[in-house]
Amino acid sequence: MIHVTEKKNRSMIQRRLIPTYVFLIIVSFISVFPFYWMISAATNTSFDVAQGRLLPGTYLATNFANLTAGRDLWGTMWNSFIYAFVQTILALLICSLAGFGFELYHDKKKDIVFTILLLAMMIPGVATMIPLFRMVSKMGLLNSVWGFILPAISTPFLIMMFRNNSRNFPVDVMEAARIDGLREIQIFFRMYMPMMKSTYAAAAVVTFMNAWNSYLWPKVIMTDTNAQTMPMLIANLASGYTTDYGVLMLGVLFCSVPTMVIFFILQKQFAEGLTGAVK
Repeated sequence: MIHVTEKKNRSMIQRRLIPTYVFLIIVSFISVFPFYWMISAATNTSFDVAQGRLLPGTYLATNFANLTAGRDLWGTMWNSFIYAFVQTILALLICSLAGFGFELYHDKKKDIVFTILLLAMMIPGVATMIPLFRMVSKMGLLNSVWGFILPAISTPFLIMMFRNNSRNFPVDVMEAARIDGLREIQIFFRMYMPMMKSTYAAAAVVTFMNAWNSYLWPKVIMTDTNAQTMPMLIANLASGYTTDYGVLMLGVLFCSVPTMVIFFILQKQFAEGLTGAVK
């Protein structure tokens, strides 16, 4: 009798979950469909893409040959990777140092400075584009990785993220480290960074994606075709009189895969970092 009752309860619970499963299936389909369509379009001709063909075609090799004809695809991807990698490393180091200092050594003066930094988030990036260009131009950093990363080497968002997550950093660990003779910079590198690795992972994903997908600032300072990035290459594909949509979707696919791979590798740490987990 008990076994029958449990079986009925289980079946009732499963029936109640059917709408949830249906909703999740629909949402998953909506999320995955654009990526499938991009892959399918990359294997079809421009005419087939314009006609709305959804099945994969046989023109992948042709589209790849057209994409690489007269364009340095691998060199452009390498440029984007180097720009994004260097910006990510330096931004994580500088912003984590700032967040570490603001939270663990805070006082009223530092709180005022931090408030000013937060106010800087309200300034549109376009409003600072001309002053930044003049500064980078006078420094001779056009068409260089340093000119690319300079405006984003320290962002109020990352500093705020590290400061908020630093509240979970145990102060007892710092006191014990000081008793053992460690200096503050040693505490940061040897104690703080290993324990905040989930926050670093989340910040790395955000910073790398922003740098990889950046278009407007590189368009302003990268006047040499040998220094262009993937978003610039894709924009050039769509700027002609006629657009080959198969080639365009193949370029978008090449541009999207690296960021997706990084996100899938670090998705667990990304979620933990957003919630302020400390290990």
